[in-house]
Amino acid sequence: MAPITIEHVTKVYPNGFEAVHDLELDVADGEFMVLVGPSGCGKTTALRMVAGLEEISSGTLSIGGRVVNDVSSKDRDIAMVFQNYALYPHMTVAENIGFALKLRKMDKSEIRRRVADAAAILGLTEWLDRKPGQLSGGQRQRVAMGRAIVREPSVFLMDEPLSNLDAKLRVQMRAEVARIQRRLGVATLYVTHDQVEAMTMGDRVAVLRAGVLQQCDNPQVLYDHPANLFVAGFMGSPAMNLFEGALGEGARRVVLGTQELTLTDAVLAKRPGLARFANGRLVVGIRPEDLVVAEGDTPPEGFTSFAGEVELVEALGSELLVHFTTDARRVEAEGARDADAEGLASGALAIGGEGVARVEPRARLVTGRTARFALDPGRLHFFDPATGEAVTD
Repeated sequence: MAPITIEHVTKVYPNGFEAVHDLELDVADGEFMVLVGPSGCGKTTALRMVAGLEEISSGTLSIGGRVVNDVSSKDRDIAMVFQNYALYPHMTVAENIGFALKLRKMDKSEIRRRVADAAAILGLTEWLDRKPGQLSGGQRQRVAMGRAIVREPSVFLMDEPLSNLDAKLRVQMRAEVARIQRRLGVATLYVTHDQVEAMTMGDRVAVLRAGVLQQCDNPQVLYDHPANLFVAGFMGSPAMNLFEGALGEGARRVVLGTQELTLTDAVLAKRPGLARFANGRLVVGIRPEDLVVAEGDTPPEGFTSFAGEVELVEALGSELLVHFTTDARRVEAEGARDADAEGLASGALAIGGEGVARVEPRARLVTGRTARFALDPGRLHFFDPATGEAVTD
């Protein structure tokens, strides 16, 4: 039985604002589940309901098979790690880690054992006699995790625990947190607004927008098969290129501005739903890494051509990010912007023709010149412009 089961949970505040709507989610024993989405999407509210820090307006929340809607936070067998470390500055590392156990009046020898075990897992053994002020940000975050670990809960809850760290340390701590969680094998619900963090850490990732669950799956499925425009535009860095397009007769040609991309029989067989959009409009998605700088004017067999005028080239050492413009209208799917554009789903806005390609570092490109790309049409993504849903079958 899943340690956390969220069934049709809704949170409505007294002023009528609905922060979470009909959320359904299971977190299995030992699973690392990440809740991700933009600011204000309801992910922290959902976490706080699991923690017992927010009341549930409707629905059922179970932990370890026990319904806990009316159970106090301290009786839910959970441990929470917050964004701010909330360490006691006058206590040593050992005292901070063992403080909750001391409040429970646990035997001193058992407290020492648990603190020592947690310190060994977190690499804090040599720092146990230090005060928080003598530690780095990463070490203080480890201490905060240590306080959770010693309680030996059935569920860990983490609310953006790495957001106060600098970029380099955040990358390092992502790996550390994931390693520790896997070693402990405890179900974990982790909240972040950083989709890279979500992709690299989660066994599964749940994407929220405006309080509504958009898609929940393993990171690669979210990336390769986004359920709608919002997930497509949110997951990935750089984000997926989204353009207004049209399908020519027989759904064999995709028209993007003045360019035409040819679809193969294999693509049409894989996406039979495209037939519904023949001679009509749809949104076309292209991942930046799927645009390969073409050698010559003719693309390789099975590929189609796509071109754009180079505006800027960012050299990152291992790759180039090529910013280009086309005469196709770009579609921006943004959860914080529920502006309607004619013929586009709510939250999708057509705004110009910019795009980005991620290419190998030694590609020869000149700013102001046209860059020609080869594109596997099987890597294209298609979305219904009226609903924003992915076109699959």
